[in-house]
Amino acid sequence: MNFSQIKSILSEKTVGIAGAGGLGSNCASALARVGIGKIIIADFDIVEESNLNRQFYFFHQIGTKKADSIRKNLLMINPGLKIESYDVFLTPENVPVIFKDCDVVVEAFDKADQKKMLIETILSSFPEKPLVIGLGMAGFGMNDTLKTVKNGNLYICGDGVSEIADDLPPIAPRVGIVANMQANTVLEILLKEHDGNNPK
Repeated sequence: MNFSQIKSILSEKTVGIAGAGGLGSNCASALARVGIGKIIIADFDIVEESNLNRQFYFFHQIGTKKADSIRKNLLMINPGLKIESYDVFLTPENVPVIFKDCDVVVEAFDKADQKKMLIETILSSFPEKPLVIGLGMAGFGMNDTLKTVKNGNLYICGDGVSEIADDLPPIAPRVGIVANMQANTVLEILLKEHDGNNPK
């Protein structure tokens, strides 16, 4: 498929992103660039200066709501993008409502308890809906440890083990790689039935 064909298919698709931090903001940026039709993204947090080492925000946006700022930033990339941004803390009650119309959902949380909540909620509410999660991206280097593992409709991107700590912080290169792995996995899911050269 050429890029025009890819954009034509993606323009009819909707992707949900749970979290607009390092993974979510960068994954959304990649999807906006390739012509995804609609993004539904949710995050209750604000932009902090410490976020700028890995998240798709700018210095002048410090103190603003991530839900508002990510919307503005994505529309600067692709003014034709349809975007719903929610300034809300995601729970088992609102996840099925917010992401019900998505073709694929991306998990992009920092905290393990929120990751667990989203996985369990999506798998129980929408067992047939593909879910792409990020797991293990702290530190730097170690490119050869990053991979994507598929288990049914669950796709896990990252090294699967590196946990964030003071001496193993999340920083732009590895976080960005995993975010783009997630975006690439979304494309693989959405385009696979149209791509005779990629039978996965």
